[in-house]
Amino acid sequence: MAVDIAAVKRLKDLTGVGLTDAKRALEETNGDFDKALTAMRKKGLTKAEKRGEKEARAGLIGSYNHDGRIGVLVEVNCETDFVARNEIFTELVKDISMHIAASSPQYVSVDVVPASELEKIRAEFSEKTIAEGKPADMVEKIVDGQLKKYFAERCLLQQPFVKNPDQTVGEYIKDHIARLGENIVVRRFSRLALGEVSPSSSS
Repeated sequence: MAVDIAAVKRLKDLTGVGLTDAKRALEETNGDFDKALTAMRKKGLTKAEKRGEKEARAGLIGSYNHDGRIGVLVEVNCETDFVARNEIFTELVKDISMHIAASSPQYVSVDVVPASELEKIRAEFSEKTIAEGKPADMVEKIVDGQLKKYFAERCLLQQPFVKNPDQTVGEYIKDHIARLGENIVVRRFSRLALGEVSPSSSS
């Protein structure tokens, strides 16, 4: 079937795929834009996973200041200076800075949470679960679920993105990996809030 060229271009812009791939996706879904977008994003995310193996050492250090009361510095890396200067990438860094200011994550991801912190929280949840009289054979599974939820709320990449809570920050970054064709990594961030005794930060 013939597809609308405007829809093809829009799909290309949203997903970063080529015109031919965008046109084929719309043809395969009989012109259903939403279905084509979902299919292309899945392909893009698959490519993004592969890009994750590429080293990212270029990039930007972004900053955000909210009314002089909350300040954020964040280092976001990509593979080349060319992408680092791209408007799409600079907007991504700005969005991540704003998200950190609003959502106050403690860590980039659960992978950088100190083992001692993980064990401490696990012990607390286990003690509480046992005290609640849960079946002994279910304690570990319950605690695993509680840990996942606890750190999802505190780790940047697992948090719902403030501008679109239907996706996580990590998923938002993967969308940009697919669009820009380079690996993108949040290396570290620091958040200062006026009057806080010890600011949250990550490394």
